[in-house]
Amino acid sequence: MHRFDVTPGGFLLDGRPHRVLSGALHYFRVLPAQWPHRLAMLRAMGLNCVETYVPWNLHEPEPGVQHDVGALGEFLTRAAEAGLHAIVRPGPYICAEWENGGLPAWLTGRDDVRLRCMDGPFLEAVDGWFDVLVPLIAGHQITRGGNVLMVQVENEYGSYGSDRAYLRHLADGLVRRGIDVPLFTSDGPEAHMLTGGTLPGVLATVNFGNDPEAAFAALAEHRPQDPPFCMEYWNGWFDHWGEGHTSRDAADAADVLDRMLAAGASVNIYMAHGGTNFGTWAGANRGGPDHAGRHAPTVTSYDYDAPVDERGAPTEKYRCFREVLAKYATGPLPDVPEPAPLLTPAEVTPVESLRLFDVLDVLGPRVVSAPVPPTFEQLGLTHGLVLYRTALPGPRPPLPLTLDGLADRAHLFLDGKPAAVLDADDPAPEVAVPGERLRVDVLVESMGRVNYGPLLGERKGIVGGVRHALQWVHGYEAHPVDLAGAPGRLPWGRAAGAAGQGLPEGGPVFHRGWFEVDSPADGWIAPTGPGKGYIWINGFCLGRHWSRGPQGSLHLPWPLLRPGRNEIVVLELDGAAPTTLAIRAEPSLG
Repeated sequence: MHRFDVTPGGFLLDGRPHRVLSGALHYFRVLPAQWPHRLAMLRAMGLNCVETYVPWNLHEPEPGVQHDVGALGEFLTRAAEAGLHAIVRPGPYICAEWENGGLPAWLTGRDDVRLRCMDGPFLEAVDGWFDVLVPLIAGHQITRGGNVLMVQVENEYGSYGSDRAYLRHLADGLVRRGIDVPLFTSDGPEAHMLTGGTLPGVLATVNFGNDPEAAFAALAEHRPQDPPFCMEYWNGWFDHWGEGHTSRDAADAADVLDRMLAAGASVNIYMAHGGTNFGTWAGANRGGPDHAGRHAPTVTSYDYDAPVDERGAPTEKYRCFREVLAKYATGPLPDVPEPAPLLTPAEVTPVESLRLFDVLDVLGPRVVSAPVPPTFEQLGLTHGLVLYRTALPGPRPPLPLTLDGLADRAHLFLDGKPAAVLDADDPAPEVAVPGERLRVDVLVESMGRVNYGPLLGERKGIVGGVRHALQWVHGYEAHPVDLAGAPGRLPWGRAAGAAGQGLPEGGPVFHRGWFEVDSPADGWIAPTGPGKGYIWINGFCLGRHWSRGPQGSLHLPWPLLRPGRNEIVVLELDGAAPTTLAIRAEPSLG
């Protein structure tokens, strides 16, 4: 049993001065078999603590249905074994460039819910989740023989709202469910964020990437009794599809870290190791001057230009940070662990293919009829594809066919023929109806939901409806297609047209190939031609790929491979012909 206290002069561990030197490492972005290595990398860099968020939507995919919540406890145990304390940030909102900021789409898609405030339906769902999660965290506190030093209340709330009663409800709920280590909030150092996101009696911390002197001065102005703590030191950054790759000079980042520590502050390096947004878990941003008001989905890699790169290898930034942290260490630092071996570069050529529309009855057997296009949320689909089918009466001249609120990308088919690829920036092609009727099929793909700002909780699909000129188009059949576990459900070898008549020509195509490895090792997978879609290895979805970049290859972690034959499946949404896939020994991040 131990004790951790907050005083105006700093932190005390069992009554002795203690500086928290933490690094962010999200257990859900790294495969469990890799946790020990990544935690050892943090310890060898000179850190004494690890920080992680907890994504609600990962662990409660349906209301009241929990999935793998115990992974957090296992991670905390591995961290303790590595000699690291832990900081846990349970949300319910986490940002983290994670899908929907960690909030479940089944909750944010409800019309009767108002997010992140004293709203009854929202709090009912939060409290139900915390009844499951928080006792698990409590059991790992240092006061109970574990390693959890601190627990966060909400997350950067001053960037979103001002409902202090909501923050108090969360803080009191954490205590009521067994949290007795210090609580804290974290916000930017701006005045409106610190006044909106903090709570009396709860430690306030700040998040920033530069100018620590000004940030800590702002914190001291608002909270003179709180010791300086940077809860998110942004030493790198994340990337969006279609934008450039972000990196930061290692010496500059190390200088800012050194200045913080010289001032006596505690720090959490965000990120120490970023990992990967596997599957469909990458978030997005929307609006603001950086994105010209458009939807900006985050790439699959969460390398973050962190000191420990996506595959777990040390970078120049790691070496610079280790040199700084060694000056403040009480003894010699542990040796730096070796990363996993790398795969031998090779090429994989797909050997069989299946059109999505030829297996629609397998992947999307449910059909929903509605007068207006239902959203993904109304269809009970978190991510994937929805085929919307309707018709336009005619004859009529060319008029704009507008997909209001398209989220996020669509393939348009007219009388079964591919006609256009659309997104939210270009949702209105001219469409004529030369005869009495024109069949219209729209296949919509969702990208990440917004994870930060006032547009949190966005819906997916054709959210606002379809118009031909000013006339609303009514009468739809919607086919939701959940891509989770898709390779294991595909009837390879099926003949074309087996799913039924009247479906569009062309469209997305699944391709499958095989490759051999002598023993599992790390690598990267890179499609060699243009395209957009998803890649699975032995049934595990690595994530989205898109030739628009900046990311040109997806990380392939060694635990996903097995000695001998391994399966690779690629879904090419734009119907590209099968192209060679390159297995590489180095990444292409942009």
